Amino acid sequence: MTAPARLTRDRPTWLLYLQLGAFATYLYSLSAALPMLSAEQGVSQTVAGLHGTMMAVGGVLTGLALPWLTRRIGRRAATWTGLAGMNAGVLLVTLSDALPVTLLGYGIASGMGSISLYTGMSVLSDHHGPAGPAAISEANAVAGTVGLGAPFVVSLAAQSALGWRAALLVTPVLTTVLALTLGRAWIPEREDAGARAGRGRPEESAGHKEFEEHGEHGRLAERADAGALSGREGHEETGGHGGPEASRGPGGPVGHGQRGGRERDSGGSGLGWRFYLAGAVLFCCVALEFSFNLWAAKLVTDRTGLSPAVAATALTAFTSGLAVGRFGGARLALRIPTAPLLTGALALTAAGWLVFWTSTNPVLSYAGLVLSGVGVSLHFPLALSRVLTSASARPERATAASSLFASSAVGVGPFLLGALADAFGTQPAFLLVPVLISLAVCGIAVSSRSPR
Repeated sequence: MTAPARLTRDRPTWLLYLQLGAFATYLYSLSAALPMLSAEQGVSQTVAGLHGTMMAVGGVLTGLALPWLTRRIGRRAATWTGLAGMNAGVLLVTLSDALPVTLLGYGIASGMGSISLYTGMSVLSDHHGPAGPAAISEANAVAGTVGLGAPFVVSLAAQSALGWRAALLVTPVLTTVLALTLGRAWIPEREDAGARAGRGRPEESAGHKEFEEHGEHGRLAERADAGALSGREGHEETGGHGGPEASRGPGGPVGHGQRGGRERDSGGSGLGWRFYLAGAVLFCCVALEFSFNLWAAKLVTDRTGLSPAVAATALTAFTSGLAVGRFGGARLALRIPTAPLLTGALALTAAGWLVFWTSTNPVLSYAGLVLSGVGVSLHFPLALSRVLTSASARPERATAASSLFASSAVGVGPFLLGALADAFGTQPAFLLVPVLISLAVCGIAVSSRSPR
């Protein structure tokens, strides 16, 4: 029996955890601020939704450039460069209320933040070896916990003389503190050099490989099923979401019920109709998550009468559910096959949405958002794992396509909901969420059918 892997939380690990935490503060702060920003600018919800579109554009552009960037300057410099650019985008939003400037700020923050996010996850995976899945899971849980307070801080600042923009300064302050206290920490150079040298090696045994790099497409790590499982089981905190490392291979949410290749395409290229259907499911999952992120506070305001400043805390309720789900999700994924688990998570989100959508009571609205957040916490890793396993023969193409599916959804989902809200009202517009859930469930059901 393979000995359980041990997760050592050294200084480089804590640096990467907290860098992901800084990313979370940016994401949830700007999301919570959007209703107040659009009110200041006096723009329609359709135009306000363009901020989400710019986040998507930024993510796509930097995702395409990331492999080149890490080869050029190395992963350590890439993480700090990403954080610096992310803070530059946040400061643009802080210093100006002009629509072109805030659109640019959202786009820069998203794109540059993605560099730090994906590079940091790949470094954690390399640094911890068999315990990499546990490290990635714990990193996502820490990031979610750190980001949990961001919407609450935005709400408090909005109700004070400082104004909501002051809350956005939390992200650059946290980044500066990290640079001063842990800036010299990094994984040993031999590990970083070995990871770079190991990319691009030919495959040897497809049954014992799993795709491990999200931001730096193309690395295949050889790992036995038992070793991957021990990486999951050897640590007490195994919830996770936010990258392929948190949801890949036989040891993660991918594994149970898929080893026989039932969800893989039988075509030689590995990119048949099941792959594109899995991509469509991923698109739906990401679109509905960011629709909650950017517009839940607006519906709380409309339905309960809370001011936009107070309603910004609605995102705290949603992220609370995400944090709970991230801590516990991977344990469920070890016991339940991916397709029914993802379907169940979508059903849980639908139940939470129904409570949230029908309620005029703030307490019930927040309870619905917590329940929705628990369900949503499993959507991305499980949907992403289905994309990767449906194209196991072409991991580089599958990961690049996954990034495009997800980034496109970030732009399309919130923008479409905003446009519908302008035409019909925010509450009717939120019917987009069950539509996306239904499409995702249908996609899972069709793609999970055994070939005849």
